[in-house]
Amino acid sequence: MPDAKRSSFRELFLHNRRELLDYLTRKVGPDDASDLLQETFVRALRHERFDTVVDPPAFLQRIAVNLSLDFLRRRKTETGYLHYVDSFLDPPSPDATPEETLGHKRKSQRLAAAIAALPPRCRDVFLMGVFEDIPMIEVARRLGMSDRMARKHMANALRLCRAALD
Repeated sequence: MPDAKRSSFRELFLHNRRELLDYLTRKVGPDDASDLLQETFVRALRHERFDTVVDPPAFLQRIAVNLSLDFLRRRKTETGYLHYVDSFLDPPSPDATPEETLGHKRKSQRLAAAIAALPPRCRDVFLMGVFEDIPMIEVARRLGMSDRMARKHMANALRLCRAALD
């Protein structure tokens, strides 16, 4: 990257980071906003014709909006999957009949067997995401893989666990 472009991009970052971070914090919360801010600037840097963008701050805002929408969509989907799994992890109520308790125990055993049978990386992603409640982007970072790959592993694990429970 030429020095002039690097300098102008640095200035663009310095002038827009606070506003974008505030926006992302309002949309996705403080825990994930800084990661999305970084991704906003990474995508802008990767844009092949960024130098032809007429309004760079508006372009950055559009990237941030799209990233936040994608993030919230993924979060909603993941929450639905995790709620499905949680219903089998919670113990039956004290008022449960012996049949309900036995049914829960059998489902829990099938779920445990399905988790044990998962491929190692898939199992790691699943356990960290479900049992440790770690956000997928952090799971990906800890395991040295892309966010997209971590999400693929999670989707595969959920599909296999759901099949074992049905």
